Amino acid sequence: MSLTIKSFTSGPFETNSYLLTNEATNEHIVVDPTFEPQKLLAALEGKNVVAILLTHAHLDHIGGLNAVRKLTNAPVYIHPLEQSWLSDPQLNGSARFGMTAPIICEPAEHELHDEQTLSLAGLDIRVLHTPGHSPGSCSFVIDKHCIGGDALFARSIGRTDLPGGDYETLMISIQDKLFELDDDTIVYPGHGPATTIDMEKTYNPYVTGMLR
Repeated sequence: MSLTIKSFTSGPFETNSYLLTNEATNEHIVVDPTFEPQKLLAALEGKNVVAILLTHAHLDHIGGLNAVRKLTNAPVYIHPLEQSWLSDPQLNGSARFGMTAPIICEPAEHELHDEQTLSLAGLDIRVLHTPGHSPGSCSFVIDKHCIGGDALFARSIGRTDLPGGDYETLMISIQDKLFELDDDTIVYPGHGPATTIDMEKTYNPYVTGMLR
């Protein structure tokens, strides 16, 4: 498979946006366009971007959505539980965090569903609904690559103290969904460095004690 994954880290929350490229077809997918997307936009100039996937709709994961959408005209995909968050600054958090310009985006063109397979850019993308950090959080699995949003981090997990978050639900998502992936699956989180399922099963202090 001719897949490359490039990360762009920017914004006040140091959020990771990802650019997925199928080198065989020269088609591209953007995941979670964040604040200050200038480098991402430069990388997208003149590219055939076929989709924008959102792991969830917190402000730092959609902060650059309007700019990327305007440049690429690509359709947006989000879980239905967070469709309304795109246009509601209270729900996406931009009003609560005191943004000078609260984030308001148009609705997504497509909705994501658990265990759905998306065929985009010549890639088969398995959708996992992995709530807990937020109700509609999703992870995207392509072969042995997982773009996981804010569910699982290197040696950490997503916070659950924001509206709609739930610790027990997150633990179930990690154990029953993410930890069922192959151990050598690379996890690309919403913040921080990439890791693997095996590394987190072995060393993550938040989850090692819960393994069955």
